[in-house]
Amino acid sequence: MDAAAGLPPSAHFAMPANATRFTEIVKRERSRLGNFIRGQVRDAAEAEDILQDVLFEFYAATDAIEQAGAWLFRVARNRIIDRARKKKEEPLPSADDEDGRSWLEENLPDPAAGPDAAYARSVLLGSIQAALQTLPPEQRDVFVAHEIEGLSFAEMSASWRVPQNTLLARKRYAVLALRAQLHAEYGDLIV
Repeated sequence: MDAAAGLPPSAHFAMPANATRFTEIVKRERSRLGNFIRGQVRDAAEAEDILQDVLFEFYAATDAIEQAGAWLFRVARNRIIDRARKKKEEPLPSADDEDGRSWLEENLPDPAAGPDAAYARSVLLGSIQAALQTLPPEQRDVFVAHEIEGLSFAEMSASWRVPQNTLLARKRYAVLALRAQLHAEYGDLIV
C-alpha cells in the first residue's frame, strides 16, 4: 500500500503525456460541460457522476483526441442516454419462481385457501380474460402460450420462428398492460 495516498500502487494513474493540454481543456470546458449535463439530468449527484466519468475517460485518452470540446459533449450525451436507458429498464417477470410457478399462478389467490380465495381467483381470471382481449394479438399469444399453456420462450421461438428477445419483449408489454388494467380495476390488490 502507498502510505501517503492509502491506495495500492496500481491505483495511481500516470499523467497523460500532454498534461498541460488536459488541464487547459478541462479548465476551458468543465463549466460548460457541467451545465450541459445538469440541464439534462435532474439529480445533481448523478450529474456530477456523469461529469466525473466523462472527465476520467478524457483523462485516459487526452493525447488521442483532436476535437476535445466536441468529444467531451458527445461522450457526456452518450453517458446521459446510457443512464436513462438503465433507469427505464425494468426486470422482466421471471418465467418461473423457485417452486416452478408462473407469474400468473404467483399472483392469483390459491383456490385451496378457501371459498373466498376461490371466488376471488375466478373473478380475477375473468378480469384477466377480458383484459387479454384488449392486448395486441402478438402480445396476447405470447402471454397465453407462456403463462397458460406453459410453453418456454425457446419452444415458442423455434415453433413461431420469432427471436426469443422479441417474445420476451412482447410478454413484458403484455404483463405491463395487464397490470395497468387490473390495477385500474382493483387498485393495490394486484401486484
